[in-house]
Amino acid sequence: MGLFGNLQIGNMDANSQKKELDLNNPTEHHNLVIVGSGPAGYTAGIYAARANLNPVIYTGMEVGGQLTTTTEVENYPGYPEGIQGPAMMEDFKKQAERFGTDIRWGEVTQVDFGRRPFVLVIDDEKVVSANAVIIATGASAKYLGLESEQRLRGAGVSACATCDGFFYKDKVVAVVGGGDTAAEEAIYLAGLAKKVYMIVRKPYMRASKIMQKRVLNHPKIEVLFEHETLELIGENKVEAVKLVKRKGQPDEEIVEIPIDGFFLAIGHKPNSEVFKPWIETDENGFIKTQCKSTKTNIDGVFAAGDVQDPIYRQAVTAAGSGAMAAKDAERYLAELEEAQRENA
Repeated sequence: MGLFGNLQIGNMDANSQKKELDLNNPTEHHNLVIVGSGPAGYTAGIYAARANLNPVIYTGMEVGGQLTTTTEVENYPGYPEGIQGPAMMEDFKKQAERFGTDIRWGEVTQVDFGRRPFVLVIDDEKVVSANAVIIATGASAKYLGLESEQRLRGAGVSACATCDGFFYKDKVVAVVGGGDTAAEEAIYLAGLAKKVYMIVRKPYMRASKIMQKRVLNHPKIEVLFEHETLELIGENKVEAVKLVKRKGQPDEEIVEIPIDGFFLAIGHKPNSEVFKPWIETDENGFIKTQCKSTKTNIDGVFAAGDVQDPIYRQAVTAAGSGAMAAKDAERYLAELEEAQRENA
């Protein structure tokens, strides 16, 4: 019996009859399951389907991944005029389906990688098994939790400077964060924008000394220490940011700064929680993969895209690692089939 034994899933009413899931008797078996439907997941599906691996993709709650929340994508090869993020992901989906990838809506809510074949629970109600698994669940940008921030996502609010910075050429932008990522994004944006404000909650930056030096010496960057964001101002697009300076201090002050763009650089949370009982991750939750491959610590389980990439987090690098994962899975499944023939 696996780690989770028999899962019991409760209904809305505590007195309702509970549904029991038997992990020992999956209702379906698949050769390859791909978990996630962003650039990494769809690309893995394209490659795996063309290799006759009969892949099944479970899309997750955000079908198409983070790109479905963006507007114009101009830095992905093959789209010389740019393309809307949702349209791009629809193209990926159609290409994967063209070669026979079985794409299904559903979220993997439990796994048991301690048995062969592997066991996955879909939406807390369906149990399937798989000979191999590719994890491509991505990473979610951390937001401040402001209503105005969510309302203006894609209309001046972004969590990716390299994705959206070009649209703010010669404009005024703000970057929230005090670490190396925030510093890097501020410097990148300063190469495009007219002015960059860096909003840092503490009286100091967490970034490395060399990055701090570059930021503080850049003529286009102004660091606002001890400032916190209260809200974004604007109906249909970002027009200004309201800040509180030295919150809770006798000299606390509310300031309002006109801006055109607001960039979050306070980190990303990899969507790896469900896999952690089995898969090794770093201190931030990103899945560890073996050097120059997508292999995890579990033979037959692979990871691709932002869930294993704390550095680049680009659509093109995610797609590339999706192709790698499919190739790694193809080799693994071929070796598995050969071993099964020898033992027959």
